[in-house]
Amino acid sequence: MFEFITNNENRGQVGIGTLIVFIAMVLVAAIAAGVLINTAGFLQSQAEATGQESTDLVSERIDVTSTVGIVEEGPTGVYGQSVGSNPQNLSQVRIGVSGAAGADQIDLNKTTIQAVGPNGQATLTFDVAQDGGQADASDINDGTFAVQDSSGSYVGSDSAVLNSSNSFTLVFNTNNEPFGDGANIIFGESESSSLDIVSPSGATTSVELSAPDLFSKEGAAVRL
Repeated sequence: MFEFITNNENRGQVGIGTLIVFIAMVLVAAIAAGVLINTAGFLQSQAEATGQESTDLVSERIDVTSTVGIVEEGPTGVYGQSVGSNPQNLSQVRIGVSGAAGADQIDLNKTTIQAVGPNGQATLTFDVAQDGGQADASDINDGTFAVQDSSGSYVGSDSAVLNSSNSFTLVFNTNNEPFGDGANIIFGESESSSLDIVSPSGATTSVELSAPDLFSKEGAAVRL
């Protein structure tokens, strides 16, 4: 019933074959283990990166604290009195911002704003050409916004960084797109606009701006 190997040479060949198979199995298992370890490490790194990105999208967000428009001032007479019709447009838009709770430093110089207004849409970035040297909102270049600190001074790109202890105001020149056409302000009474403020981490804050039905006083600040 059982076959016995009595030849010593045949018995040695069987032993060598078994050893080769065993070594091959060990090598395959080692390679498979290496692949599994590398895959597990890659998945762990990817999960950590994804988790950090998800955290940043939630925490590295810009909060909007106020939305204000400044009514344009019309021409004045010899003695400084206002002449002409009642004001009908906003000369600038001002958005108060601060860092969301738990946020690290947020560089406004690297922040972009997707704006939709009465004159279409535009992507706005920090005004690096002026870099804090604006005298007023009319100096802000097309396609950009400027930043003021709590004292009302325009700040440069190296200082426009939100943290847990400060706040800024984003200032927009309404002569520029998408609020105006470069020559005329179009953002007037009852007009509306929307802003998507995108922080460097990709977190987005949406803002809706709605002008009042009537502007009664030149130079007045109206809530949007």
